[in-house]
Amino acid sequence: MDENPEHPKEKHRGPVVLRRSRRVEATTTDERLLDSRGPTDWVHTDPWRVLRIQAEFVEGFGALAEVPRAVTVFGSARTPREHPDYELGRRLGAALAEAGFAAITGGGPGAMEAVNRGASEAGGLSIGLGIELPFEQGLNPWVDLGVNFRYFFTRKTMFIKYAQAFVCLPGGFGTLDELFEALTLVQTKKVTKFPVVLFGRSYWGGLYDWIKGTVYAEGKIGEKDLALLHLTDDIDDAVRVVQEAYKAWEDTH
Repeated sequence: MDENPEHPKEKHRGPVVLRRSRRVEATTTDERLLDSRGPTDWVHTDPWRVLRIQAEFVEGFGALAEVPRAVTVFGSARTPREHPDYELGRRLGAALAEAGFAAITGGGPGAMEAVNRGASEAGGLSIGLGIELPFEQGLNPWVDLGVNFRYFFTRKTMFIKYAQAFVCLPGGFGTLDELFEALTLVQTKKVTKFPVVLFGRSYWGGLYDWIKGTVYAEGKIGEKDLALLHLTDDIDDAVRVVQEAYKAWEDTH
């Protein structure tokens, strides 16, 4: 007997309704859960990924909920320990710790390790938010509180949610990605305004000049947008910008 098109056969799968015979599954969710004989492809399906994503958010929020005021520092994982940028990151991490800020990095080697190391050695809280990658090693040994993530967007949320400022040391695509995402979120008022410090005039100066001389000059961003960036070579100056931004935030909360 043909189905009535106005009242098709339907099946309920939690909040999901499946209609017409071609859409109705032959097994129940419980049956698939309890049947260990089937293939393991189910762990790679989108509904299961949603649960993994939810679990990452819950784990991240739980681990970082009681973190004090903090600054997220980005920088290249490929910075050698003997490079001047490594020592710079170490000094920056220490300065942030001495100013009472936790230091949050991507938890990897290079500049990230340097910042975590400086913060830890100075007695501050050193935080690393790692990510699964086919290359580069896991959390560096100077991370005091570490969380590993599967998904970049979950990790990015943690970088922003628990920081009062961003500092970008010389870095590659990952650093650029975080830099422009942070600027976009602040510009569109998706997050409370906080400063983005570009540390290293010789490295970031060309980018800053292009943003000012081309992007701003052609009206693609406004004066307030340009003011979100602070270019410096001085650690004390960077910490001052962070402290002033945090004080302004405190005054409004």
